[in-house]
Amino acid sequence: MKRETALPIRGFLLHLSHYDPRWCRRKSRERPIDVDLALEVIDSLAEAEMNLLVIDCADGVRYRSHPELARPYSVPMRSLKRLAAAAERRGIEVVPKLNFARSPHHRHNQWFRPHTRGFDDPAYWRAAFEVIDELIGVRRPKRFFHVGMDEDHSRSYTQYADAICTLHAGLKRRGLRTVMWKDAHDWPEAQCHTEKSRAAVREIPRDVVQVPWDYGAARPGVVRRLVRKGFEVWGAPGRTPERVRAWRDALLAHGGRGILLTLWAPCRPGNRSDLLGVIRTCGPLCRGG
Repeated sequence: MKRETALPIRGFLLHLSHYDPRWCRRKSRERPIDVDLALEVIDSLAEAEMNLLVIDCADGVRYRSHPELARPYSVPMRSLKRLAAAAERRGIEVVPKLNFARSPHHRHNQWFRPHTRGFDDPAYWRAAFEVIDELIGVRRPKRFFHVGMDEDHSRSYTQYADAICTLHAGLKRRGLRTVMWKDAHDWPEAQCHTEKSRAAVREIPRDVVQVPWDYGAARPGVVRRLVRKGFEVWGAPGRTPERVRAWRDALLAHGGRGILLTLWAPCRPGNRSDLLGVIRTCGPLCRGG
């Protein structure tokens, strides 16, 4: 295997909205994404030579196919179109993201309520792909669609792998590759996720892009194992230069193809310095070479 001297995929995750325990505590006060700030983020990504933007859509946008998903902070679909067009003009590939993980604690798929009542039944997946199709129709993604799938408590090992395969099959029919988080942690409370994720890679197609994440330490062993199994691997290092360097070096050493910066903060004026600061500080470190 030829060793890369620079990571070809250098991405950033931007939120229209999101669901996790901390974010959910402020849902009643959540405000719409600041589109002007998001455009500034895109300009900063281009200046830092980043070339991929993952947009976490959740219920932060209004779906014509499913108006029941709209919340007070949801923005019109034209706002997403505007962001995607701006990224494309700067040479940045856009990847839509929805999260289909199930967990009463982490709540990553609560954006999809009331459809969360169906447990991976045909009606659930039909509604899911109607929303996916609407996002695809905004501006056709070139290659990828991110399906989340981290910190899944509610599915068995078999149900978890089956859900990934269902998403993969549907996206493949649409000409897109599936991207998913890969839980890769060693703290005790996360072992249920790590073990489930490890079991799933034995069952799922090898063209599903794996994004192992750990904000405490790089995981070169995880990268090496996944690459040897035939997966494309991007790493998610968090937001500090030290961790970005460590993950970048692990990815380059073991055949990883990309890196994805995450901040987990609303795109609102109060977070402007954090959003732009992470890009300006860590973006240039992502490339390597």
